[in-house]
Amino acid sequence: MTTTLRPIEPLQHAADGTRSRRYQVCVNSRPVGAIHLDTHPAFGNSVARLRDLRIEEPDRRRGRGTVAALAAEEVARGWGCRRIETSVPADAEAALGLTQALGYVLRNRTMRKTLGSTPPELPAGSRGRPMTEAEFVPWEKASREDYVQDWIDRGVPEAEARTKADRDHDQLLGQGIQTENMLFSVLEHEGTRVGVLWLALTDGGTFVYDVEAAAAHRGRGHGRSLMLLAEAQTLTAGRSVIGLNVFAGNIRAECLYESLGYETTVRHLTKELI
Repeated sequence: MTTTLRPIEPLQHAADGTRSRRYQVCVNSRPVGAIHLDTHPAFGNSVARLRDLRIEEPDRRRGRGTVAALAAEEVARGWGCRRIETSVPADAEAALGLTQALGYVLRNRTMRKTLGSTPPELPAGSRGRPMTEAEFVPWEKASREDYVQDWIDRGVPEAEARTKADRDHDQLLGQGIQTENMLFSVLEHEGTRVGVLWLALTDGGTFVYDVEAAAAHRGRGHGRSLMLLAEAQTLTAGRSVIGLNVFAGNIRAECLYESLGYETTVRHLTKELI
C-alpha cells in the first residue's frame, strides 16, 4: 500500500510572496484525506506551515497521516524551506502525538479563560492607570526588542525574528497609543510603577499581548495583579473571554496562568528541516 500526495490545485502565489498548495492524500491512487501546505506570512518562504491534515475515519490508525506529513516535509524542502510549523487544537491528542513522534517540538500555546460577572479586585495598595504618551514610546521600543528576543531564544534566526516583530507591531499599533481597541496600562503599587499591560479588545473578548512586571519588582505578586487588571478591564469593556499566548519554557508565566484558571486551546509546534 503506497501513500502519496496528489496536488488538487496549481501552486498558489499570494501578493505577500507566500505560496500555498492543497493536496489529496491517496493510497494506491484512492483518496483517503487532504492536506494543505503553505509558507509563513510573517517568517517568509523559508518557513512552511502544515495545515488541515485530515485522514478519513476508515483509514485512520494505519500510518496514513504519518506518511502524508513526511511527504509534506519533502515538498517544503523542495520549496527551499528550512523549518516547518503546525498548530494542534488542545483536544486533538492523536494529532499532537503524531507531530511529536515526527520530531515537532512545542514552541508556544494559546490559552483562554471565561470570566465571571464580577471584576476582580486588585491587592491593597495596587492600582491600574492609563499609560501616558511619554511612557508609551520607550515601552513600545523595549517591548518590540523583547519580542524579537523571545523568538531568537526559540531558535528563530535573528533576521526572521526581527521581521516578524516589526510586522506584528506595525500592524497592531499603526496609530501608536491612540490605536483603536488597544488598552495600555501601568500598574502602580503604593505609588511606584511596577508593571505594564497591553490588552486588545476583540470581537469575541480580549487578548493580552504584553504583561510584564518591572525587573526590580518581580517575585512580589505583581504579575498576578496585572492579570487581574486585565480581567477587570475585559469585564468593564463588556467582554467575558480573555486570551493570551505563552512561550514554552516560560515556567513562571505558565504556572501563573494555570493557577488563574486559563486553559490551553491550541499548541503551536515547530521542526527544523535538515
